[in-house]
Amino acid sequence: MPYSADKPKLAESSDELRARIPGWGVDLDPKDRPSVPKLRFDANLNGAHWEFPERQPEKWPRERSIEHKFLTPVFGTACPPKGLSGMIRRYSYRTYSEGRAAHWLLLLAADRVDAVESTLGSLLSRRPDNPVTETGVRSEFTHHGLASRLAGKRADRAHHPLDPIIVAAPWVLAGGAVYLALSRVVRRRRT
Repeated sequence: MPYSADKPKLAESSDELRARIPGWGVDLDPKDRPSVPKLRFDANLNGAHWEFPERQPEKWPRERSIEHKFLTPVFGTACPPKGLSGMIRRYSYRTYSEGRAAHWLLLLAADRVDAVESTLGSLLSRRPDNPVTETGVRSEFTHHGLASRLAGKRADRAHHPLDPIIVAAPWVLAGGAVYLALSRVVRRRRT
């Protein structure tokens, strides 16, 4: 229905609706509702068995917003802040309000730093990440990757040329750093 300058039709009254729709409004009268005794409202009864929930123990200082008086009663502990990324996160929470763009930009930067830290940690471990299998590069060749990228109207088509750079660049840079370090060690041993 298009918008017009005409006054819209007023809603029908209960009597008009009851006359037009069979069974309309049968539950309006509480005496006709079978569930009415269960629907009694008690303002003192809120369903909770506590006034304030039991607090989860804080094993290490958690980052918390400066707007809040205290930490929420329950919080995540699966990924504690560590390294440089953790320092950036703590600084963001300690210094800026959640309403400031600087707070969120620092958290985004901390995520990127954490990704680099994880990649470097993987390279230094005994079992480094396998970028071919873990990033889905192999499935591009075995599950019609090129055809799915070119066919249809994919919203992510504009950044397809960037995908190899984003995935491969950290590995190439890390490999180059390892090569340079090893070549310096070999040169020093020869002299």
